[in-house]
Amino acid sequence: MPILDFETAEAQDALMPFNPPVEPSFISRQVTKARRFYREASPRLPSGLAVVCGGWEQCTPDYRLRRSDFPYWSFEFVAGGEGGLKLSGTKYRLERGVVFAYGPGVEHEIHTEPANPLRKYFVDFCGKDAPSRLKQAGLAAGTCRRLAKDDEVRLAFDQLIADGLKTSLRADRLAALRVETLLELIADGAVSAEPRAWRSFQTYQRCRDVLESRAGELSTAEAVAAAGHVTPAHLSRLFMRFCGQPPYQVLMRLRMNQAAARLEESGKLVREIGDEFGMDPYHFSRVFKRVHGLSPENFLKSRAGMGGT
Repeated sequence: MPILDFETAEAQDALMPFNPPVEPSFISRQVTKARRFYREASPRLPSGLAVVCGGWEQCTPDYRLRRSDFPYWSFEFVAGGEGGLKLSGTKYRLERGVVFAYGPGVEHEIHTEPANPLRKYFVDFCGKDAPSRLKQAGLAAGTCRRLAKDDEVRLAFDQLIADGLKTSLRADRLAALRVETLLELIADGAVSAEPRAWRSFQTYQRCRDVLESRAGELSTAEAVAAAGHVTPAHLSRLFMRFCGQPPYQVLMRLRMNQAAARLEESGKLVREIGDEFGMDPYHFSRVFKRVHGLSPENFLKSRAGMGGT
């Protein structure tokens, strides 16, 4: 089944005004277009996750939703438009890239800006592991976060909808796996929706992009900091906060990955590759072994042993 991108004009034009024959009572009718799926409302699973329903929807200009409770665990992802959210008494602005979660006992209110109605994805699920999986993703019920790069999450939601609409025996399991993938993607790229945290994360992303694109020429964390227009101390704090590793360690891993590729493809001597990276042979070999677990010489021997006859 092809994956539809529901944010494209072509896909939106292909969707008829939403009027499903059967839908749960908690599903909002305040939509102009939608693509939804419904699985078993009371799945019998001793553990793990079970997806109940999910989809994509474009809200009406007067969309407003208020719930004091909800029977399932749920998270929603804003793909476009603008609006507001009140979650456990705290107010947030809704715009593209915001993701939030709620569940049993979590009061929530959602409204859209009439001039730019919300377009959002959602998924409702249950299971013994549901609350812990949300918490592990940094998205415990009552939490609102923001995604720096949201394209992967949007496409993963599209895949979830495609699997949710299937009638095969494996459809339920496939949908559950899609939700697990979504939670991992959110955990990997989300930050607090609080403005100061978001600005810090944007600075980290900019410096990380500089580091990844110029790893071959930038040999120190200080050089990365200068290229990213921050101080070395600030760069270190950003990487420890959002990456869990010092910038120099990330830089060396990237440089040694490039060095390994050069060793394997160029046929040059180890000292020549070290020269390309501005490192003397001893230092190059020591750093290379620290990253790859093998000296450059043993790395080349292992790669040669993988060749065919």
